[in-house]
Amino acid sequence: MSSNLLALAERLFRLLGSHDFLAMKGLANEVPIFIQTYDPSEEDGIRRLVDALVSRLRSTGLTVARLDLFELVLQELEEEGILEDLMRDEAAYEKAELLDTLQNFSDPRTHLIPRLVRAISGHGTQLTILTGAGRVYPFLRTHTILESLQPAMLHHPIVMFFPGEYTQDPGGGSHLRLFGSLPSPRIYNPYYRAMNLDHYRLAQP
Repeated sequence: MSSNLLALAERLFRLLGSHDFLAMKGLANEVPIFIQTYDPSEEDGIRRLVDALVSRLRSTGLTVARLDLFELVLQELEEEGILEDLMRDEAAYEKAELLDTLQNFSDPRTHLIPRLVRAISGHGTQLTILTGAGRVYPFLRTHTILESLQPAMLHHPIVMFFPGEYTQDPGGGSHLRLFGSLPSPRIYNPYYRAMNLDHYRLAQP
């Protein structure tokens, strides 16, 4: 693991395990969604970082849910009884037809977000870490996930690891750039702005 990732791992361990962060202090009425960006070239290192980070946080007694967006989609397809058929007949599908099927069964509002909320509710979860934003492209875009999470009743912080860039306009609005080159539509809602963990600082005592 690179020195930059080691430093990031230590920072996240201190930040995500802190009482103020877990208590969502200073968020006012904003939803507790945070984005941790990283260089897509460090995907393998980030996976190891997340594995180690979740283990360290759990070792302190923290209840952490770790969810992968792609795995959630696979669970949805399996429960709908079409995963086996898709895997068996993938070569027979037109690309547009396959993409349409995946988009339908991973729709954030009707499928993915309800599944995610069920997975993190009722188990005393104090922190959720989401990965797999790059794995679900192009049938699922990160900005649609964030917009669909907004109205959900979230009672603890959610941290999404994102392979790319996340910028916020001073006057409101946000821009996600997957893999550093694929821009999403501008996210604008005066009542919602996911926070970039690169710029997040705990209040000094």
